[in-house]
Amino acid sequence: MNPLFLNAIPILEKIENAGYEAYFVGGAVRDQLLNREIADVDIASSATPEEIKQIFPNTADVGIEHGTVLVLYKGSGYEITTFRTESEYKDFRRPDEVMFIRSLEEDLKRRDFTMNAMAMNKKGNLIDPFNGQLAISQKRIETVGKAEERFAEDALRMMRAIRFVSQLSFSLDPSCFHALEKMTSLLQHIAVERKTAEFEKLLLGKNRINAIDLLCKANIDHYLPRLSEVSARITVVTQFQCTDLNLEEMWALLLYALKIKSDDIEVFLRSWKLPIKRIRQIASILSWIQLRFKQSWGSSTLYEAGKETMIHTERVYNVIQKQEVSQSINHWVNQFESLPIKSRSDLAVTGKDLMLMLNRPSGPWIKECLTMIEKAILEGGLENKRERIRERVLTCNLK
Repeated sequence: MNPLFLNAIPILEKIENAGYEAYFVGGAVRDQLLNREIADVDIASSATPEEIKQIFPNTADVGIEHGTVLVLYKGSGYEITTFRTESEYKDFRRPDEVMFIRSLEEDLKRRDFTMNAMAMNKKGNLIDPFNGQLAISQKRIETVGKAEERFAEDALRMMRAIRFVSQLSFSLDPSCFHALEKMTSLLQHIAVERKTAEFEKLLLGKNRINAIDLLCKANIDHYLPRLSEVSARITVVTQFQCTDLNLEEMWALLLYALKIKSDDIEVFLRSWKLPIKRIRQIASILSWIQLRFKQSWGSSTLYEAGKETMIHTERVYNVIQKQEVSQSINHWVNQFESLPIKSRSDLAVTGKDLMLMLNRPSGPWIKECLTMIEKAILEGGLENKRERIRERVLTCNLK
């Protein structure tokens, strides 16, 4: 049993000693069977939130309206959720009402996919009323009960299904896919942030190419930000072998494949609610990719791009060129490391030094002068030494 489960067994025992049931549930149980890395464990119990708070002295209400209490135990936090059943989902995302119950099977019955509807007791024994273990052995994604009902309850489950195809390299049960085709339009009710989170997880999966193809076959892309407006569909990215790219690199490749214009990149990514810092990083990678097609790296471009952006750019460029993703990167890293300066902070002088040398007040001339110094050093015509820079500056005719 995974150490995360072993560390949490005392939690289950305390609940059981108080007269209630408690089990490990959800993705952690699934990932244990798949020998995948487990980030944390979730616990479900027949005890109500108030009963849980009577058992444990240190708790926090993290989602008590839905039956979840955070228990702090020996320096770790464990989310414990009461067995529950749910009423109708009028907003296609959250139930109108949650009712606490004492039945584990009824609690598992409300979950999305059979592989996520299993529980495990403290001894490692599985409770699997919907044959989730069989689905895992057959590498099949199927819903608990009718797919139409599960997707109508929470439309985001449609994207989760495709995301699991990407992450687990499982196939989608035919009934599940048919329901996707019929109910995709419900995604219009889901917040952009939630769709983006699922889409980004999909982009990182080892089976991302097949998942993207499936996503388009179900027309899910029509309900994702801006994708219905572009002339090409995102299946254009499936022509590339991109399984080793990271998230920012995948976004850059996607924008390149979709031929998003430079002046539209920020608007496109803002529609996905990405943070501005990430938007600028992705836009930078894409701009360097465009330049990379025109010329190879030189001292000035390596310096201007910086090591990290250069590596991102080269990896995506290699994928576009249908080359090994890491081809020639070591060469360019070595070229970068051999530069006399790696960033402006490496200069032997600062803007303040220049003001003192020339006895001039601050102004745009400082940036112009520093740029001139950087260029001269990178081209080998100037040593990065304070006195040599001073001599050069005093002979310059700066505005």
